This record gives sequence, structure tokens and C-alpha cells, in this order.
Amino acid sequence: MNMLYRTFGRTGWQISEIGYGMWGMGGWTESDDAESLRALHLAVELGCNFFDTAWAYGDGHSEQLFNQLARAHPDKLLYIATKIPPENRIWPSRRGFKLRDVFPADYIKEYTEKSLTNLGVETVHVQQFHVWEDDWAEMDEWQRAMEDLKRDGKIQAVGISINRWEPWNGVRTLRTGKMDAVQVIYNIFDQNPEDELFPVCDEFNVGVIARVPFDEGTLTGTLTKDSKWAQGDWRNTYFVPENLNASVDRAEALRPLIPAGVTMAEMALRWILANRTVSTIIPGMRKEKNVRANIATSDGVLLSDDLMRELKKHRWDRIPTEWSQ
Repeated sequence: MNMLYRTFGRTGWQISEIGYGMWGMGGWTESDDAESLRALHLAVELGCNFFDTAWAYGDGHSEQLFNQLARAHPDKLLYIATKIPPENRIWPSRRGFKLRDVFPADYIKEYTEKSLTNLGVETVHVQQFHVWEDDWAEMDEWQRAMEDLKRDGKIQAVGISINRWEPWNGVRTLRTGKMDAVQVIYNIFDQNPEDELFPVCDEFNVGVIARVPFDEGTLTGTLTKDSKWAQGDWRNTYFVPENLNASVDRAEALRPLIPAGVTMAEMALRWILANRTVSTIIPGMRKEKNVRANIATSDGVLLSDDLMRELKKHRWDRIPTEWSQ
């Protein structure tokens, strides 16, 4: 199995086109540290070198798991991207929020230091804002704070993680030239980053991290209208009946299109990999079998043009709601 690599925007880094999303191991129910670490080690052995986490994933717990992983592979260059939580602890950001209430300069630096400690590293490759408002694009405070952190060697690149289903809400910020990376939901259903965001990423040579490739599980084809999760699991608040029923219906509509010998999840990843603007995809992987299956899609084999055209028709434009978080 040979992982393929892509250039991460203007940084020039060669990163694995299948990266690793570490949210699920930070605090979701059914998450087991020993199992998570086995999956992480396997991913490194199979060529994965890009890991995305955040302080908010278990209040640093996910970052600490990366610390253990990196210590076990001192000979490997593992790129780490993390995120500063909003000071007001509200996900996602909402129109009208003030930068001073969400990311004041001293707070940006404080949480970068917390993440450096948790991760056990001297520099974060990509420090991201965990929520964003494009109205903050030209504000000096965040720009100066990030420039200070870069100058001091605490971070190497700056990114934003765009709120769910709002890919337009970062375009002005990318046009400032101050952003090295952007993380956005992009999958068979959520195709709208192609409209405005991706052309600007190409223009400014911004690295693109595609998150939620399976639409929080819908595009694995394993959800049913009766799916339930343990008490306290985030997915219970996301897959409210209104969303779960519609999501399962849309996933079922894809079944006739899945090629022989291919899973729905594999088809979902290959659809994203066909877009060369994407630098890396970060599926959540807590089990070794998922690591093997997801990394196996990094083989350069593309879906047929006919299938790509059919999947384009399954675009689902959604508007954020109180449950979409």
C-alpha cells in the first residue's frame, strides 16, 4: 500500500492525501485510548503524516494522544494541525460576534502555548481558528498575534476552520493573503466549496483540509433511521430526526451508483480525491480496519467520469440550524 502525497499550498509541505481527523478520540462515546493509539500507529506505518486535532477535543486529550504517537515515531516527520477554541465557547460562531469576545490576542497566544504543551512539540505546523467570521478578515489583532507566534517559531502556518455549511464565510479572509490553510466540510453532499471558496484557494495557494468526508457517518452507508448513540454523544444532538431521516434517504439514493466491489465510504473518499484543490482529507478513524480501508483509497485510481457526473447531481445545499452546530 503506497500513500500518495500532495503539496500543502504555499508551505510546500508534502502531506498525505488521506490525513487523520482526531476529534472522535477526544471525547466521543465508545472511544478507547488503546484502540485509538493502535489505529494512529497503523496510520503512520501506512504513510499518513498529517494529523488534525484541537484543544477542544477532550480539553486537550486528543492533543495528548498525538504527543504519545509522535514520541513513538521520532524518525518520522508528522505534521500536526490544531485549533484555538473560541473564548466564549460557542460553536459555531454567529453573525455579529466580536473578535475581542472570541479570539483576543493574549488568548490566542495562551491557547497556542497550551496546545504546544499537550502536543509535546516546539512548533505547531498549522494553528487554526476553530470558528470564524469573515467580518474579522482585516482586523489587526489576530493578524499580529499570529505573526508574533510565527516569528517566535511557535507556529508555522495559519488556518481557519469554516463553520458548517458556510464555505463563503472565509473568502474575504483568504483574500487578505494572511491565511496558509483552510478547513472546510466537503463531500458528495456538500459540494458548495467549489463555488466561491476553492477558486480563491487556488488563486492564493492556500492548503485545503477537507473535513467530514462521510457527512458525520451518513456517507458510510451504515446509518439507519433508528440509529442511536450513547447518552452524551455529540451525534445525538446532530442527528435529530429531521436530519437523520433526510440523511439516510439521501444515502440510500446513492446505493445504486456504488461500483461493484466498492463501499459507499470508499466512493465518498474517491469523489473528494478527484478534486486537486484539496490537499488532504481528514476522516475520523478510531479502528484499525477503518485506517486500512480509508488509506487504501490513496492509490491514484479515480471514479469514472460517468459516475462523477452522476454524483454531482446529489449535491445537497443546506442552511445552518440550531442542531447543525
